[in-house]
Amino acid sequence: MSARPIRRRQTIFVGSKIRTLRKERSLTQAELAQRIGVQQSDLCRMENGEYKVSLDTLFKILGVFGIDIGEFFREDPATAGPADREREVLRLFGRLDPPTQEEAIDFLRFKCSRIEAWHD
Repeated sequence: MSARPIRRRQTIFVGSKIRTLRKERSLTQAELAQRIGVQQSDLCRMENGEYKVSLDTLFKILGVFGIDIGEFFREDPATAGPADREREVLRLFGRLDPPTQEEAIDFLRFKCSRIEAWHD
């Protein structure tokens, strides 16, 4: 079997994952392209799997998204273990401003107290 179809699938996977993460963070292609120092048209080709993403560019993208390479290549969040989920919660929490962090803590306390009251 040729390595070409495998590489093509990998290129498509990487591009699709970049697009998904970009949209989750409400960034346009132009905004992400500007942040990582590439042309918007090149980013479009990367996302469509037409253009390979260099390792240097991938690390720039990961920096913008605030994730590491392990998180990027984890395909199914549902299979993440407790430690993975805790890291994600901490990563997301760290992206919040201090007042919003306080709101998040208050919400978690409220939810935990409701669960504890229900179990009593």
